[in-house]
Amino acid sequence: MKQEGFKLLMNSKQLPAVNHPDRDRQFKYIETFRDRAEHPERLLLSIDAKSMIRLGRFRNDGVVWARYPTQVYDHDFPSLSVGIARPYGIYDVHANKGAFFVGCSHDTPEFAVDNLVRWWKQMGQYEYPHIKEICILADSGGSNGYRPRTWKFFLQHRFVNIFNQVVSVAHYPSGCSKWNPIEHRLHSEVSKNCAGIPLVNMACLVNLIRATTTKTGLTVTADAVNKSYETGIKILSQQMDELNIVHGPICPQWNYSIKPQPVHTCGIVV
Repeated sequence: MKQEGFKLLMNSKQLPAVNHPDRDRQFKYIETFRDRAEHPERLLLSIDAKSMIRLGRFRNDGVVWARYPTQVYDHDFPSLSVGIARPYGIYDVHANKGAFFVGCSHDTPEFAVDNLVRWWKQMGQYEYPHIKEICILADSGGSNGYRPRTWKFFLQHRFVNIFNQVVSVAHYPSGCSKWNPIEHRLHSEVSKNCAGIPLVNMACLVNLIRATTTKTGLTVTADAVNKSYETGIKILSQQMDELNIVHGPICPQWNYSIKPQPVHTCGIVV
């Protein structure tokens, strides 16, 4: 078989499952979007949530250096779990810094916006006191996708209005999340650092995330979030119409800026 050119190969993920007609246009826009974020008064962030993790003495794919293998349960029954973890990542593209906020509840748009608020309060406002616009790269789906009304609503009222910052968002087309910088610069490195180690509890996971580094200088912070988030929050069309959103000239469903509202038009959000 080898003499005839055959060898053992895995399947190769090359065929696009979704090929949106505006895919190329959006990628060209994102290239311009990233170039515009090079301005000293702008900041470029890449955001995304990792898959839910079931905490407990369960098998975790990967290998580690050890004299003896770590013993784990022979079945991954949910009843054996001590809880769940939903890591949400924020990656500072130019500074090569990552931050994770690990929730124990649902991954909702409210959770995503609150994590941006946490990041800004803890790091952003001190490291970038002169920033006037925050540029965000995000996937098209999930808690920070372009469809959920609550993502834009909470972004307006809990971040933009409160901190008087313009937030511009560019979403990658459906099926193109692997090109989001956070995927191959932060999430992949965290997965490598956690590989082969049973994630027995929240503290174990948070410490492994914090310990993630690379030769290129990546540093990562991590904090546990104990707040519980509800699903099914509805935002009315009238509430959406009151938001101060400016859509981009190209693929407006994926590209938009949210600007601070005048004080007299700001609603009260609990």
